[in-house]
Amino acid sequence: MLDDLKLIHEKDAQDALGIAEKQWQQLEYNFEIDGDLPIGEISNIVVAGMGGSALAALLLTSLPGINLPFQICRDYDLPAYVGPNTLIVASSYSGNTEETVSCLNQAIEKKAKIVVMAGGGKLIDIAKENKLAYITLPPAGQPRFAALYGLNALVTLFSELNLIPAETLKEIKDSAKFVKQSTAQWGPMVAKSNNIAKQYAYEVIGNTPVIYAGPFLYPSAYKWKISFNENAKNVAWCNQYPEFNHNEFLGWSSHPLDKPYRVFDLRSNLDNPQITKRFEISDKLLSGRRPSAIVVNAQGETQLQQLLWTVALGDFISIYTAILNGLNPTPVDLIEKLKKQL
Repeated sequence: MLDDLKLIHEKDAQDALGIAEKQWQQLEYNFEIDGDLPIGEISNIVVAGMGGSALAALLLTSLPGINLPFQICRDYDLPAYVGPNTLIVASSYSGNTEETVSCLNQAIEKKAKIVVMAGGGKLIDIAKENKLAYITLPPAGQPRFAALYGLNALVTLFSELNLIPAETLKEIKDSAKFVKQSTAQWGPMVAKSNNIAKQYAYEVIGNTPVIYAGPFLYPSAYKWKISFNENAKNVAWCNQYPEFNHNEFLGWSSHPLDKPYRVFDLRSNLDNPQITKRFEISDKLLSGRRPSAIVVNAQGETQLQQLLWTVALGDFISIYTAILNGLNPTPVDLIEKLKKQL
């Protein structure tokens, strides 16, 4: 079915697969910052964003180098500690996300240091009205498809503010070739027999995917969850080791033994050795109590490469799952209805 290019074209009418194949270009994009950057001491950082617009910040938490308190705010209200020495990055792909607009207005009231990241909308208007620095995100379809734009933009901003090592931005740019070579292996022209993304999509059908990862690959696991939710319209969950072993681990031990889930372990040779042991021991102790985990060994030489590799793979798997579900992966009609009713 997934080798039927005509069917893929019919179901994927807005070319989500094409966007996924070209996402390496998001890493090469050179961002410009409009307006004057905030000056003065920065003591902590808050990125305000929801859904796909918060993904870039989550990915950034897995990269070394930021030595300041860093929080992602997915809410209408900023943390109480926000003040003049806080850097607020208000991130919304549409520029109209009501929670982020609320946070931006509060940041202005608190006289925080502010930079806006958006594709347009109210956030850019507010930035211009208040003479705030802003970064314009290029078109990429839905916010979840623009995560690498967001990561590139955040690293560009933090480099300009000397909040992250200068070589991090170069590493982002240099990783584009690696991502391009990786995604070429998962495109629709590559047959299922040689395409792990198509193979894993067949594993998911009729099941709920549950994705686990160690600390630095956890943002990828969360991205898989979002991608299954929004692309495949398939409920999914994720969790992180070692926290998993302190609660959820026991939840798998009860009846019924035949559980309608498909477990994925995103694993890395760069994980702490104790994390690797936890994966192995947990799978052994839960044998017969949950479906055996499908182990996905992240490819790449660096944490960044492995993070990007797993993110991109999850995009392809979830898009193929949507097609197997008979759905167009791009629209999120129910979310749009919710926003209108709010």
